[in-house]
Amino acid sequence: MSRTRILVVAAVVILVALASLPFVAEKFTIQFATRILIMAIFAMSLNLLVGQAGLVSLGHAAFFGIAGYCLALSSPQYQAANFWTSLPLAMVAAGALALVIGALVLRTGGVYFIMATLAFSQMLFFLLHDTDIAGGSDGMYIYVRPEATLFGWRPFDLEKFGDFYFVVLALFVIVFGLLGVLRASLFGRVIAGIRVNEQRMRSLGFATFRYKLACFVIAGMLAGLAGYLAAAQFGVVNPDMLGWHLSGAVLMMVILGGMGSLAGPVIGAAALLLLELGFQSLPDVAAIQLGKHWQLPMGIAIVLVALYLPHGIARLLRRGKPGD
Repeated sequence: MSRTRILVVAAVVILVALASLPFVAEKFTIQFATRILIMAIFAMSLNLLVGQAGLVSLGHAAFFGIAGYCLALSSPQYQAANFWTSLPLAMVAAGALALVIGALVLRTGGVYFIMATLAFSQMLFFLLHDTDIAGGSDGMYIYVRPEATLFGWRPFDLEKFGDFYFVVLALFVIVFGLLGVLRASLFGRVIAGIRVNEQRMRSLGFATFRYKLACFVIAGMLAGLAGYLAAAQFGVVNPDMLGWHLSGAVLMMVILGGMGSLAGPVIGAAALLLLELGFQSLPDVAAIQLGKHWQLPMGIAIVLVALYLPHGIARLLRRGKPGD
């Protein structure tokens, strides 16, 4: 059996397993799987920048957080926002923010690009943290999840954790397929060429700045989708959703899973969250509370992966060179 056919069969089996999960698992497992899928969308959006375009950003959480705030601000108190209007609004707001930030930071490169993205993210963080624009440091609460009624018909109820899971799963599959098509398109090949040698692509007649800006905006909108879903799941938004800690965590997911590969960010998101859950559940040994200090074994695990799997966990599942 060819490698491509094996991958297709594996993908179908995994998708069937994910679709069957709500029928066999308890509430905690379903909600945890929902969180993994949301963070996988977030990681895939960053991988479009880091793995495909070679643009390492430490401010990607800004688009994640701004979409969550859009949902909170568009939700009437103790009432539900409309899913079909609030979701596009949140993604457009994240895309508009990405357009403004990208138009400025993409004029830099290397470590200056990293610092510029971090600076913009932290400016937004402190704007929301130190002012009363949107609840200050306490953030805002979303008491009712968005309402999905469309012309009197409600295809799903987001208040039911099973329905919410299936909506997130459907959006995850759409994003995964969209990025797969994007990678194989002319746009994806140009972005990959810019990562390898931007001057050569410019000499061939490609407007590299426009391609990078479009890539930056698409990544921002997809991060906004993840931020919207996270805000809807947990019912709260706060400035930490825009902070550098979250940007660093999602970057770690991309690196852990494998930069540049389509499935790598998904594997990295699942691995990091499962490791976090596992280490937090460690029992006490003598007077040492291992579960309370889970960051230490987590750091050791990440270092071991970096040493022995420098191209990420996904490298174990594919052959060829790192760029394949």
